[in-house]
Amino acid sequence: MKKNDWKDRLGILYSTNPDFHYETNEEVEAETLPKEKQVLRIALDKQGRGGKTVTLITGFQGTAADLAALGKELKVKCGVGGSAKEGEIILQGDFRQKVLELLLKAGYAKSKIK
Repeated sequence: MKKNDWKDRLGILYSTNPDFHYETNEEVEAETLPKEKQVLRIALDKQGRGGKTVTLITGFQGTAADLAALGKELKVKCGVGGSAKEGEIILQGDFRQKVLELLLKAGYAKSKIK
């Protein structure tokens, strides 16, 4: 089924050039690096969180789906809540050592605690 993309072309005038292609502002997601090449940093953070302590995992390079999958796996194994967006995974509470062990076991060899 053809995608109806008229909303993507709002504000664009009609072109009579048969070779004209509309340019959209779609961002291409970067491919996920292999686990061995991921450089993940694990840190404790309280900034802007109302004094609550969170474990922050940064440095993930890949698609949002892969980030969400890793975030979900860590949340389930630590038994806490959190979120995964914009290249960061946030876990509620101080789980730095446990997260490091889980990441090393999963194959993220370049992970370290800040």
